[in-house]
Amino acid sequence: MFNQLGLIGCGLMGGSFALALKKAGLVKRVVGYSKSPSTVEKARRLGVIDVMAESALLAVSGSDIVLIAVPVAASEGTFKSIRHLVNPGVLFMDVGSTKRDVVDAARRVLKERLPSFVPAHPIAGREVAGIEHADATLYQGRKVILTPLQQTDPILVQKATDAWAAVGCQVLKMTPEHHDAAFAAVSHLPHLLAFAYMNAMGEQPAGQEYLSLAGPGFRDFTRIAASDPTIWRDILLSNREEILKQSETFRNALLEMEQLMRDWNGPALQQHIQSASTARSQWQLGAPKPSSSRF
Repeated sequence: MFNQLGLIGCGLMGGSFALALKKAGLVKRVVGYSKSPSTVEKARRLGVIDVMAESALLAVSGSDIVLIAVPVAASEGTFKSIRHLVNPGVLFMDVGSTKRDVVDAARRVLKERLPSFVPAHPIAGREVAGIEHADATLYQGRKVILTPLQQTDPILVQKATDAWAAVGCQVLKMTPEHHDAAFAAVSHLPHLLAFAYMNAMGEQPAGQEYLSLAGPGFRDFTRIAASDPTIWRDILLSNREEILKQSETFRNALLEMEQLMRDWNGPALQQHIQSASTARSQWQLGAPKPSSSRF
């Protein structure tokens, strides 16, 4: 049981965590802060938070657990604003979709207070943003990745593990570097492709006509293109090296299939399609990682 959650960033991710802790009976009260006063007021009206804080530092004051739910580009500024209250024994976590940049910012700013920070990435979310979409069940049945450092207090790592497990998450641990490489492949590149594809459709003279004919396959393929632009701008830039590696791998695979089409090589093209179909059929959402995984 936590006495107080300090929530910095009253949006979908932070709000859902607050509601989930409340639903599980794991927190007595939630103090929330966001840059927008109207957002904080809405969070209070919706019962997501109990007390509105006028600054990030005041949200931290008196809290024994703090969740930093801001865009990854705002992480360093947030660390600077709360640094003086990052005290031993208080659990600090984030929800950023990239980890190396957040960890580097924490190292630069927190310094000797770094042991209190447990970097986290819950694999959950929706295409809609905002506190009005916060949902106590958002994290149920989902994975959360913790990327603790050598300096991280092991007691706080266990507290973080217990807190996420209590809201329904399967907790995994890996290094920040392995995290960013993995999610460049399975999350960040797919978003990049969806954004580029939708832009390509819109730039064609007959693009709107084509869109009017689209069906469920188009809907499923492009769903993530509706994601929050600010958040994904930050993710694509912060993890650009790993994403560009994955983009090159994808481009080579695409070029290979294009060449098979040009060569009218049906058997080889079918083999490539079959390989992809088999791999997709064998994949299951939430399946445990292979025991040989380096993560």
